[in-house]
Amino acid sequence: MAAESSLRGASGVARPNDVREVRLDEIDHVLLAQLTRDARTPNNALAEMAGIAPSTCLARVRALVDKGVIRGFHADIDPAALGRDLEAMISVRLRADARPHMAQFAERMSATPEVLDVYFIAGADDYLLHVAMRDTGALRDFVLDHLSARPDVAATETILIFEHIRPRSGR
Repeated sequence: MAAESSLRGASGVARPNDVREVRLDEIDHVLLAQLTRDARTPNNALAEMAGIAPSTCLARVRALVDKGVIRGFHADIDPAALGRDLEAMISVRLRADARPHMAQFAERMSATPEVLDVYFIAGADDYLLHVAMRDTGALRDFVLDHLSARPDVAATETILIFEHIRPRSGR
């Protein structure tokens, strides 16, 4: 496995290898394009598309994972199927004196079941949280209990999502 660098983002969270330094060839691009379209493509079909042996394909995909180019494989589950019909984006601004503890905030939020994604952003706010809730009461309680009540949070703004359309990549 490739050794991890000690790069740290502004949030204080350690970043894995800098993928900008990874050199991708034509075969890597074929593999990545197909896995983007369908991450469940069987290895032998993926190898055939790339024109390489299945064992080589498996090794190359594993190397792309080890280098951090492929960040993971996951199921994209609609939150409504789990009874969480209401989605929102919540921008969060931390207090100036809380800046040294940004990594702890991000870790705490990412460990909260209602939080789907945590984005460290530029601008007036520090984080953008994508959340899914049962209803408006649950959203209100989340904002009050997990954000407004926290001494490190200076301000929040909640934006309701009417529909979440995830582009299907045909790249």
